[in-house]
Formats: sequence, structure tokens, C-alpha cells
Amino acid sequence: MSLSEFRISRRSVAMAAALVGMVSLAIGAHAALNMRALDAAKTIAAQQSSEAAGKKPSRVALVIGNGHYPDANAPLTQPINDARALTSALRRDGFDVDVVEDATKDDMNRAIDRLKSKLRPDSVVMLFFGGYGVQVGRESYMIPVDAAIWKESDVRRDGLSIEAVLDVMKEQGACAKLVVIDASRRNPYERRFRTFSHGLAPIDAPDNALILTSATPGQVADDSAGQHSVLMSELLNNLNAQEADPAAAEAIFNKTRIAISRASDGAQVPSVSSSLLEDVSFGAAGAGAAAGAAAAAGG
Repeated sequence: MSLSEFRISRRSVAMAAALVGMVSLAIGAHAALNMRALDAAKTIAAQQSSEAAGKKPSRVALVIGNGHYPDANAPLTQPINDARALTSALRRDGFDVDVVEDATKDDMNRAIDRLKSKLRPDSVVMLFFGGYGVQVGRESYMIPVDAAIWKESDVRRDGLSIEAVLDVMKEQGACAKLVVIDASRRNPYERRFRTFSHGLAPIDAPDNALILTSATPGQVADDSAGQHSVLMSELLNNLNAQEADPAAAEAIFNKTRIAISRASDGAQVPSVSSSLLEDVSFGAAGAGAAAGAAAAAGG
């Protein structure tokens, strides 16, 4: 082999070695990038899992205040005042509140759809309705402001069943259902029915529900002259009191019932119905307890 050939051979070997080194570096760099990407993905997944585990249980509410009914002799002033005051109290306690005033049937249906979309298995959900309520066939209906009611079948067509809304909450898996219905008023439709039942029917509560109505089933309550209804005034007093002395929702509802019964000398006796499996409060702590109970039941 000549000297020039030897030099060319050494140069080829050196170039080949350099090429191999570059390929090795490229492979190593690619592997390192893959490892970094995998580590980043694991980190993100861990963060998301941690956030999911630590997130606050949801608290959602639908608040409806109906006051301007064309068939009534005069507007109801209290339901809208009540809806606004309750909305403020619930938002203070961490609820995501959807408030609707003077709601038509379409308004109420859309609001229920919005509520449905927010519910999760850890949700504490609350429904408030203030306005006119009518019972037909032992079922209670919330009446929209655009209802055209002349006979009992019109109530089924234009009204919204309270039990049906409770069924929506149950179907969505909400862990606790709180319901306040301030609708046991003398309504403008009763004179149109041949057979008419006063007040509301007993509300069939699903599992883990707490229901407060302004009067005993079959009874009516007259509106007071105040800014708020008697029921809402006492409920707000007890909700405000829990800020200093936390209380379970069932205790708050029962205190409200007792205060109204005593103040009216038994003329107005609200109804409380409970199928709660665990104490639930309007604040975060009670929601967590309800979520824990739901998780234990599911496990």
C-alpha cells in the first residue's frame, strides 16, 4: 500500500468514526428528549390528578322568584325580593347560583337544563321557588308567569312538577338535594276548578333530600306586609346565624319551621321532609361531608 493510499484509508476511517459519533449523539439526544417528554407528561398527569383529588365539591343552586302573574289582581312583591336575598346568602356560602325572575315556562325549562349540566356526583344542589304553586292529582307544580290555566289539565301542561325536577337531580347523581318551596299561597286559578285542593301536595322526596315548604300540605299561607315572606325572613335569619355558629341544613330548616309556627301561634306551620343520609350544610364543610358519604356509598 502506498503512502497516499494509507492516508486516504486513515481519513476514511476517521470520517466513518466521526459519522458514527454524530449518529450516536443524535440517538442519545432523541432518547433524552423522549425521556424528558415522558417525564413532563407524568408530571402533568400527577398535577391533574392532585388537582382533581383536591377540588372542592360543587355547590349549585337554582333560584326562581315569580311575582308578575297576569291572572293575579296584583303582583307578588315578595318572591323576587326573596330570590335576590337568598341568592346573595348562597353565593356567600360558595354556591354557584342561577337566579331567574318572572320566569316563563321556557325560562324555567332552560334554567333546569343549565342546572342539570352543572351537576356532578359530589354536588350539593338547591332549588328555591317563590311564586304560585298548585297541586293536581297529589302532585305539586311550580307555576310560570305565562301559564294559561283554566282547568287542571292546564296545570300539568304549563306548570313544572317539583317531583320532576327532583328526579333530574337524582338522575344526575347529585349527592344531596335541598329544596325550598315558598308557594303555598291562595292562587288566582282556584276559582276556575270545580274540584280544587288548597296548598301543595306532600312532595315525594328521593334519597338524600331535604325539603322545606311554607305550609303544611293542603294548607295555605297568607303573605305578610314585609319585604320578605315569613318563610324567607326566618330562613335568612338562620342562614346568617350559621356564619357565627355553623349548623346543618336540616337544623336550619327545622329552626325556621319552629320559629314560624310559634310566631303565628300555629296558624302557619311549614313542612320539613328529610331523607338525608348525612349532615349537609350550606357551606364547604357540609358539602365535603356529603361528598364523602356519597363516595362511601358508591364504594
